[in-house]
Amino acid sequence: MDKLARIKELVDRLDSAAKVYYSGKDEIMSNFEYDRLYDELVQLEEETGIVLAKSPTNKVGYEILSELPKENHSSPMLSLDKTKSVETLASFAGSHKSLLSWKLDGLTIVLTYREGRLFKAVTRGNGYVGEVITANAKTFVNLPATIPYKGELVIRGEAIITYSDFEKINSEITDEADKYKNPRNLCSGSVRQLNSRITAQRNVKLLAFALISAENVDFHNSREYQFEWLKNQGFDVVEYRVTDENNMADAVKYFADTIQNNDFPSDGLVLLYDDIAYGESLGTTAKFPRNAIAFKWADEVMETTLREVEWSASRTGLINPVAIFDPVELEGTTVSRASVHNVSIVEELMLGIEDRITVYKANMIIPQIADNLTRSNSLEIPKQCPVCGMPTTISRNQEAKTLVCTNPDCLAKHIKSFEHFVERNAMNIDGISGQTLEKFIDQGYIKDYTDLYHLERFHDRIVGMEGFGEKSYEKIIESVNKSRKTSLARLIFGLGIAGIGLANAKLICRHFDEDADRIMDASAEELMDIEGIGEVLAKAFADYFAGERNREQFNLLREELEFEKEVRNMGSAISGKTFVITGSVHEFANRDELKSFIEARGGKAASAVSAKTDYLINNDSKSTSSKNKKAIELGVPIITEEEFLDLVGGKQNANQDTE
Repeated sequence: MDKLARIKELVDRLDSAAKVYYSGKDEIMSNFEYDRLYDELVQLEEETGIVLAKSPTNKVGYEILSELPKENHSSPMLSLDKTKSVETLASFAGSHKSLLSWKLDGLTIVLTYREGRLFKAVTRGNGYVGEVITANAKTFVNLPATIPYKGELVIRGEAIITYSDFEKINSEITDEADKYKNPRNLCSGSVRQLNSRITAQRNVKLLAFALISAENVDFHNSREYQFEWLKNQGFDVVEYRVTDENNMADAVKYFADTIQNNDFPSDGLVLLYDDIAYGESLGTTAKFPRNAIAFKWADEVMETTLREVEWSASRTGLINPVAIFDPVELEGTTVSRASVHNVSIVEELMLGIEDRITVYKANMIIPQIADNLTRSNSLEIPKQCPVCGMPTTISRNQEAKTLVCTNPDCLAKHIKSFEHFVERNAMNIDGISGQTLEKFIDQGYIKDYTDLYHLERFHDRIVGMEGFGEKSYEKIIESVNKSRKTSLARLIFGLGIAGIGLANAKLICRHFDEDADRIMDASAEELMDIEGIGEVLAKAFADYFAGERNREQFNLLREELEFEKEVRNMGSAISGKTFVITGSVHEFANRDELKSFIEARGGKAASAVSAKTDYLINNDSKSTSSKNKKAIELGVPIITEEEFLDLVGGKQNANQDTE
């Protein structure tokens, strides 16, 4: 293993150990072992001159700004000319040695290093003026804080958030309308934060894709040499393939075959001449440099018929359009729905029912409407909320028109909140569907969450309702009473506090030792001391419990419930290990039960396979699923449930360990 790889391994191991230690929940290595590895890391950093931003030896002070300062770029950052033709790419390269690499879909950053340390970081902005985000860049998890080279170095890179991190952050947001649309939007918002502590919590990474200048370094007139030089300075560099006209088709095929399993967002490829002098001699057009060209995937586009636009109300009041069309096969899967996002896009596409539309998968992943061939413009924007029938209004949100229900007492807002409260990961009240909630709310049986625990007051009326009877009533009451024994984290998650998912609720409960009074009175500052809780979440949580009505409801619920403290066995065989679960399970009721089993024994259940995954649990080890492919690529062991249970000494023995 080379020194840089060892530095990265040590940083990850020490970071994991520190997180466990400072959470107050046991430890995954002794102090002696931590000190030994720390000393080894210090020595390697001194030998190489490379210190990663996430290194425990690098102390980063967070900054809070009132606004991001602007700065002019020394030279315009031009866009690239584009093609969707492999033949055009081959022709562009000709006989010249060229580099074909990913076109990353994040936020472009210009970084300047002086005397071996990060001096300045500026976003691309409009190509002429960018925003200074130096404090935020210092928190990028893989960016070197110091490098061996001591002259002035200027590079360009793409700040990205991986799909697995994107999914993790979105999974903790309960309302669909509040979720981030894609990793690029999340990355842009994370990088351009006024509080660098928030950026640090988003796991932003940077991949270098261009070296602009480095004083007194001979790069042998080669872009490839520059890439390799940057790697030796500690930077992660965009993956590339050396190519020319003869092997262009094979190189493009490699990237096309790989993209489905990538954990990072990409919207195409970039072809760049290796010969620096030749490329620069070509100059630029008014819009594009002539030494490089972008390749956009020739999307598989299918024609179909729009059958319906479903307007879906959320508990925030937003009413979101979803296109329903005749099923088509795209990139190997059947697709029949696509989000239209907002009213502005509906108007731009001039949609109408029965219109002939074309659909594709953006970046070969997300179903989208490409075009409307009919453009009848006959689709009516609802003037009444599809749930409560009260008037809607069109508002502007960051220049986009959105449809909003104006009724603060809209049933959808109540139903969505109650649906969330009774769901499996919250209070787990089985047998109460959205339709049942709608009927109970409409009849006045339920006005707040505590009413769910007193449905016996309406026994006669419920039994007499259409579609109900004594057995249905008894099943509901049994499920309600069963839910009385729960965890404090599940209750907090069920309250629907903005951005607080079950994982965050567990973090908060552990930090305050399951003390409901301390949790209810926690300030935003106290909450921000918890690893994984940033300013936005902390403020949302504190603001929720600042409301007298919310505090009253929480206390009333506490009287109805019996809380079981979370028991975690940090000395188990899987303590500190990270697992990903895919496919069906047999030994457990569902994946959530298996996740809880893992967490109770000090393990972590992640949503996506990464280099930090210790095991992928899949009963079909020969599956060709994307998670299996990723695990094989990264060398992550794929084990069955039976093999997993062998790790913990069998289900029965493992259960005894946590009693």
